[in-house]
Formats: sequence, C-alpha cells, structure tokens
Amino acid sequence: EVQLVESGGGLAQAGGSLRLSCAASGFDFDDYAIGWFRQAPGKEREGVSCIDSRDGNTDYTPSVKGRFTISSDNANNTHYLEMDSLKPEDTAVYFCALGEARRVLCATVEFDSGRYDYLGQGTQVTVSS
Repeated sequence: EVQLVESGGGLAQAGGSLRLSCAASGFDFDDYAIGWFRQAPGKEREGVSCIDSRDGNTDYTPSVKGRFTISSDNANNTHYLEMDSLKPEDTAVYFCALGEARRVLCATVEFDSGRYDYLGQGTQVTVSS
C-alpha cells in the first residue's frame, strides 16, 4: 500500500519559514515525480512545485518562485518543501503527490494533480500577517 505522510505544517508569521516533509512508502516504480499542491478555503487546488527523480529537474508556480525550494532525499524516500519569506496568501492545506515521472512530466507541462497516482492527506499551513 502506497503511503504519503506529510508533516511540518503549522503557524508562521509573515516573513517566516516552514519546512514540509513528505515520507513516501510502498511504491514500486523507479522513476517518479513528487509534487506539492495546496488548497486554500474556497479556492481550487493549485500546483506549487514538483521534482523529477530521473534528473532532479524542478518547477515552481510563479507566486512561490524564489521563496520555496523543493528537494528529495531519495535514499530515505523523504521529500521536502522549504518555504521561506512566507506570506498570508500562502495559507492553505498542502498536499504531496507521487506519480510516475513519464506521466507527471514535471517542468514540461503545467501542474496537474490528475497526472499523479497518489495524494497525501495534507498538512495545514497558516501564515499570519
């Protein structure tokens, strides 16, 4: 059974930082991509970032570029989203997603949660002004 477990969410002040973690287990494909999505109340789910395990290519939605950094510890199947210079508009539930790299096409196509096979339960991030 594939499991994606997010952690690291919480409350931060504007300008502060949080690091989200995603522990992935139970999957059996070698070439995968990890994505981070977020959903704020009353808004649609939004792609935030992705990373391709084949070449380390990354992508970011424009609103977080330069502030967020995605990374992977492939040996431990743990993936991270470092979020710096947080803004109140970053407040949302953040989800990590896992899919086959050849389907996700990180950094090639627009973010699309439908390209991923698995989605975590999410972790709440709240940024106060």
